Amino acid sequence: MAGGKASARQKMINLMYLVFIAMMAMNMSKEVLSAFGLMDSKFAESNDIATEKNGALLADLETKAEEKKEEFAVPFNKATQVNAVSDKFYKYIGTLKADLLREGKYAVDPETGKLPFEAMDKTDILDEMWFTGDRETKKGQEVLANISKYKEDIKAILGTDVKYKKAIESLDKRFSTEEQLTKDGIKKSWLNYNFQGFPAIASFTKLTAIQNDVKMTEANMFNLFLGNSLDEAVSLKKYQAIVLADKSAFFAGEKFQGKVVLGKYANVTPTKLSVQGREIDIAKAVDSTGAAKLDFNVGNVGEHDLKGTFTFLEDGKPLEIPIVGNYVVVPRPNSATISADKMNVVYRGVPNPMTISFAGVPDNKVSASGSGLSKASGVGKYTMNPGSGNEVTISVTAKLDDGSSASDKATFRIKDIPKPSGTIAGKSEGSLPRNNVEIGTIKAVLEDFDFNLPLTVTSFKFKVPGQATVRVNGSKLNGAAKAALRKARRGDAVQIFDIKSKANSSVRIKPSSPIAIELSN
Repeated sequence: MAGGKASARQKMINLMYLVFIAMMAMNMSKEVLSAFGLMDSKFAESNDIATEKNGALLADLETKAEEKKEEFAVPFNKATQVNAVSDKFYKYIGTLKADLLREGKYAVDPETGKLPFEAMDKTDILDEMWFTGDRETKKGQEVLANISKYKEDIKAILGTDVKYKKAIESLDKRFSTEEQLTKDGIKKSWLNYNFQGFPAIASFTKLTAIQNDVKMTEANMFNLFLGNSLDEAVSLKKYQAIVLADKSAFFAGEKFQGKVVLGKYANVTPTKLSVQGREIDIAKAVDSTGAAKLDFNVGNVGEHDLKGTFTFLEDGKPLEIPIVGNYVVVPRPNSATISADKMNVVYRGVPNPMTISFAGVPDNKVSASGSGLSKASGVGKYTMNPGSGNEVTISVTAKLDDGSSASDKATFRIKDIPKPSGTIAGKSEGSLPRNNVEIGTIKAVLEDFDFNLPLTVTSFKFKVPGQATVRVNGSKLNGAAKAALRKARRGDAVQIFDIKSKANSSVRIKPSSPIAIELSN
């Protein structure tokens, strides 16, 4: 502005403009510096008041610990530890302020008792002590390390007690040293963002503000130990209506029974969780809202109890909160019930296996009755041994959770065991060599019968063309039958008929169908 080919008059005008602008900047800077000085005085005054009040709170805690040792001994011990680490950190910040005044050669005015705020405009004091370019020096790293240590010391004193969760969150926020984003979108370290390039009075005031944060943290902790702090969740606005049903499933036509309560979800991680006698992995089960996800096999159809415990740490001691509930298991709808109305049949003389259940009702609350019906081993398992007659009716009764009963019945036709087929050497007709017939065993076979019912042949009749009929006891040809067989000619058809058999029960078996065999030699 003052260079180039400008005339002497123009150079003088330009110089006047420069002086005017500099004077304006100097006046503005003084106002800003004075404002920082005023803020520092306010913080310092607040710190003195907080120190006095915190001392009173600590004394109150000591008195309560003496009067009610069981209730306040642990909180007072924590308070003294918080006081010690806070005092140490507060004094450390004081040494940083002293370094800044010493290096800047600033001193308190003996008349006003104040620092020369308007003269504290140097920006290179902390820049040279704490930074080398955009990085921190060892001293700068020391400042950050002491802030982090203070936070960790307070957290260690509080431990994992759930009542201090909010206080720890507030502590982390108040003493956060995370990277900061400038208005130009550039990331800077917390120390660089807050202290590099600032006038000395601005940095001095910020250090006093950190001391104020220490005093406020100390006061909050002492009030918390005394039980004077009211959790924000006390407001009813933080609650919600929660429906608690007496059970988790109802039958059609039943009345809904349960209650509605005001409650809230505690965003607190438990130290232990067990459900149905099994310990659950906290890291996997509990989400960010403090809710625990349950995952276990529900068991058989019917109503079941749900039991467990939430364990938290409170006042240094484990606090167990019982989990009590119930649920109802109903059959999985993965198959249809299909029945042939004309095929409800049971057979006389054999144990007919049956499965009887009532949807949504446990087996121990279901009873079934009918002529020849008996309970078998297994859930819903029965055995039907029908007697005389053509039909049998099975009645089923279920006792529901509300004390009422439901019933149903089904009628089955009773049929005799079907007529078996006679065989020799696995054949009921066709041709066989003479020797195969002579040594063969006569059998009675129940073809296409769903029950395993072995039959034993007790007698039969044997007929060779041109020879008298021979009656045989047992299942093989006797001497008379063999003699008749030897007189048969090739191509003759021998007959085995009136085949009688028996099972391992007293049931009567119909005579088997006859056998017709042509001799092949």
